[in-house]
Formats: sequence, C-alpha cells, structure tokens
Amino acid sequence: MNAQVQDVAKPAVTGSGTSLRSLADWVESVAALTRPAAIHWCDGSDAENAALIAKMEADGTLIRLNEETNPGSWLHRSHPDDVARVEHLTFVCTSEQDDAGPNNHWMSPADGHAQMDALFEGCMEGRTMYVIPYCMGPIESKIARCGVEITDSPYVVANMRIMTRMGAAALSRIEREGGFVRGLHSTGELDPNRRFIMHFPEELTIKSYGSGYGGNALLGKKCHALRIASHQARQEGWLAEHMLILGIENPQGETHYIAAAFPSACGKTNLAMLIPPEGYREKGWKVWTIGDDICWMRPGPDGRLYAINPEAGFFGVAPGTSAKSNPNALATIRKNTIFTNVGLTADNQPWWEGLDEGQPVIDWRGNDYDCSRGPAAHPNARFTVSAKQCPSYSEHAEDPTGVPISAIVFGGRRASLVPLVFEARDWTHGVLVGAAMGSETTAAATGQVGVMRRDPMAMKPFCGYNFADYFAHWLSFDRPGMKLPPIFHVNWFRKGADGRFLWPGFGENLRVLEWILDRAEGRAGAVETPIGHLPRADDLNLDGLDLDGAALQTLLTFDRDGWRAEFDSLGAYLDEFGARMPQALKDEHGRVVSALGR
Repeated sequence: MNAQVQDVAKPAVTGSGTSLRSLADWVESVAALTRPAAIHWCDGSDAENAALIAKMEADGTLIRLNEETNPGSWLHRSHPDDVARVEHLTFVCTSEQDDAGPNNHWMSPADGHAQMDALFEGCMEGRTMYVIPYCMGPIESKIARCGVEITDSPYVVANMRIMTRMGAAALSRIEREGGFVRGLHSTGELDPNRRFIMHFPEELTIKSYGSGYGGNALLGKKCHALRIASHQARQEGWLAEHMLILGIENPQGETHYIAAAFPSACGKTNLAMLIPPEGYREKGWKVWTIGDDICWMRPGPDGRLYAINPEAGFFGVAPGTSAKSNPNALATIRKNTIFTNVGLTADNQPWWEGLDEGQPVIDWRGNDYDCSRGPAAHPNARFTVSAKQCPSYSEHAEDPTGVPISAIVFGGRRASLVPLVFEARDWTHGVLVGAAMGSETTAAATGQVGVMRRDPMAMKPFCGYNFADYFAHWLSFDRPGMKLPPIFHVNWFRKGADGRFLWPGFGENLRVLEWILDRAEGRAGAVETPIGHLPRADDLNLDGLDLDGAALQTLLTFDRDGWRAEFDSLGAYLDEFGARMPQALKDEHGRVVSALGR
C-alpha cells in the first residue's frame, strides 16, 4: 500500500483465515489502510449467507419480497446515482500507456495506487471488512482462475456467492496454487465524484471505490473475468470473451455449442435461454444454457476451442424480460433471487417494464409510482440468480474441460445495412468482422442511449489491453494443428421503413442458428458477397414463420454502396491504433474494400 497508515487497535477477526502467507499479509495491509471494525473470512456456507441476509434485512439493505410468489427473494435499491457501469471512470493502469491502448482510459500504476489508496484510507471505519475467496469456473477446471475480493458491502458478498464458486473450496485451491487476483472494493460514500475502478493487469490487481453497482462492485465479474482475465489469456494462450455459450441439440441427439458476443442489453440472456419454436420442439430440438455473459476458451489437445462459463449465476437485465422474450429467465428468477432497482406491486412482487402481469405501486427509488416521473424499474435494473435454477441449464456447464465450440457468432444492434446473418470467409476475415462490430448504446453504461459506436467483439468496455494487440492475439490462433470454428455475424435488430423490427427474434432465432451449424458442418448453401457468405431465402428453414417476402429480402440484402461507406469508417477506426494494428488485419480490410469496388 502506498498511503501512510495509522496504528489502530486490531479489528476482531471471524472465519477460518488462511495458511497462505501472501494472502494473509495482503489482508493485514488492507486492514491497516482501511481500518475496519471487524474482519470476516467468508466460507460460503448457508449459515453465513443467512446471517448476512438477516443483517441486511434489519438495516434495510434488502427488502423481503412476497414469500408465496417469490420465495427466498429480495429487493435492493441502489443510490440513484449508482445504477450502471462508469466507463469514463474505469482505468487500466499499465507501465506503458500504449499497452492499455486508445480503447482504455490509462493511468500509471504509481498514480493509480496513490489515488485509490488515498480514497481507501480509513474508509471502513465502523464497518466489517469481508474477505471473499472465489473461483471463476468449476473448481477443478484447469481453465478456471481464482481471486479474492475484499469489500465492506454485505450485498456484494451475497451476490458474489451466487455469481462465483465462493468460499472454502475456492480458498483451498488458492492455497494450493499460491496465486490469485486481488480485488479491493469499498462503497465509500457513494459519491459520484469519488468513484473510480482501477485495474492493474501486470499485478493482477483491481481497486474499486465509491460504487455498489454490480458491474463496478462484483469484482469477479467484468473486472476479473474480462479486464484482468483478457490480460492473463493473452499471456497464457487462451481467450477471455464477453460471450454467451449455448448448446443446440438436434433431433438426432447431437449437441453443438456456440459462443456468441453481443454488447450488453442486446439479447445475450434471451439467446442463451432460447426456447425453440413449436415446430422445432415437435421434431426434438432442444437448447441448453451454459452461460449468458462470459466465455473463457482454450485450445484442446484436438485443436478445437473448449469453453467454460466462469460464472455460476446470472446478473441479468430485468426490464424487457417477459413470458414472450425469455420464459426460461422468468422461471429461473421465481425464487432465491436478488433483484436490484425494480419496482414493486401492492403485494410486494418485483415488477419491471415488459412484464405481462401485475401493476407497480412503488418505483425503483422507493417512491409511489407515477408514470409521469419515469419508469417503475430502472432501465438497467438487474436480477442475480444461480444458473442452476434455469430450466435449460446444462450439466455440462460444470465440465472441467469445457465444451467444444462449433461456431463463434458476433452481433450488434444495427437498424440498417447489416444483414440478418452472414459467415466470414475464414478466420482472419472473422477477426475483422468481430473488430468491425458496432451497436447502439444501451442503459448498461452511463451516457446517451441509442448512439452507434464501434464495439469490437463486444469488448470495448472490457478488454484489459490495447485492442491492436487483442486482434493480434485472436489472429495468432490460426496456426497449424488448430481446428478453429467458423465465424458468423448476426443482426436481430434490422428495421423497416416504418421503424419496426423486420425479424421476429426470440425463439425464431434458432432458424438462423440452424443455418449457422449446418454451414459449420458443410450442409447448407449460401451466396458469396464481398462481406461474406449470406444465406438465400431457400437456405433458411422458414416453415411456419409469418414473414413477408419484402421483409425477408431486406434482411438478406447486401447493399454494396452502404458497405463501401461502412468500410471507409472501419478503416479510419483501425488506423486509430497506429503501427500496433496487425498488418494481416489491415490487409484483410484492403481485400474487402477491393472486392467492394468503387
């Protein structure tokens, strides 16, 4: 620690402690800096969780929901100024600024530590400091990685217990291996002017101050599983990605797995829990959920990419979740769920915009609901729930070796230009397709909603190092002995002239996924265009789908003039990264531009 600390009485300690000297020393140094009244080493037990829940109910941190309709479930309300990720206050602190890249806000490690430690000094006086050992991924998986989060928020402890493998088993692995990611968090005063999230990839360290929002406070999630893990993955030869993982079982009983990247609030959870259309279900199609947000992939001995979901739960967006959009999610969150910033009905059930039942009487701020003052639930209201409660949850989510990936899918929210689906011609082109991803911004991040921005591989807020080096890392997997999955791009959000979505989405997306898997197996047709291989109408299974011919033609149309402008914009974007941008990617961009012609 860089800040000067004071001699104070040692806090009372509960829990097992640790036999790992480096961990014990770190905890002691944090306690000396933050000066908590007590220290508790979390074991993840039911008894511990019950005690924490009771404490939060007593002090109003959690509000008990209707036990008949939502047993074991709770409502938490954030500070009104603490409801989303704060990307403009999120920093990557590397020795060299170019290593962080123009895609990240940078600060030197020395300045980052000094700024954060000044905030942390004495911040836990009168509070309990919780030590949370956790594992991202199945405890016995070689792909999994461990960390320890220190926090003064019991709400964070309860959520980390759901979202990670937290407690005694994780601590045992940490003590065996000796290494771990260090995360220090305090809610501080919840002052937006004293709120920062700093990442130190070279030290495998995270410091977060002034926020209780999940993406800023649950340090195992975006901070560790993406920003720090992406750095680890580059060093160790694997990929840490902002991707869902789902399995698709065909009528022959074969299951193929897809990893798909979408920016936040663009349908990841809905796709991960997709329910096949009735005609598909009757034929025996099934969809299995491995994960809805983060994917770690490592090459296996056979050259294929094998993926795990490092998380154990879902931290999903509540608004828009309905019986139509995601019945599996609704079933998942019927019990044992922590809701954050949703509204309440008269009988204490959680409510948000998009639900088909109930009426709100209390809004997310705790005031009487008045539609003229805004929505009942915050647009980024969340639910935290164990993945094992999902009806489509796959037991293979616990496979230590992971599941083999048959296709990688990129997607964004684009109202025009981008077709429903297309396939990259090869791996290098697929990396360019991922680098070119763009989407309209959502409520998951602070700032204006609906603005189009580049979001390569849906990693713009989460890549822990220079995007140019990240693209080079992706390209490095194309080497002898690898059996890489084909790469695709989808766009569920294409709109017609009337402003309405042309594609029905939701369960009908399986029709597109079927074509993707058939292409991966060499069974489906396509037409070649400069941007990739597009299906023709006859290549998709549209049986029973009410979709007029004009809409379908728009969804599958390649607009040469529009794509010329798109690639001019993409070229300018790639140039922003200067000499570090891989020449292979620039050459691929040039190849497509040449194919588009003038």
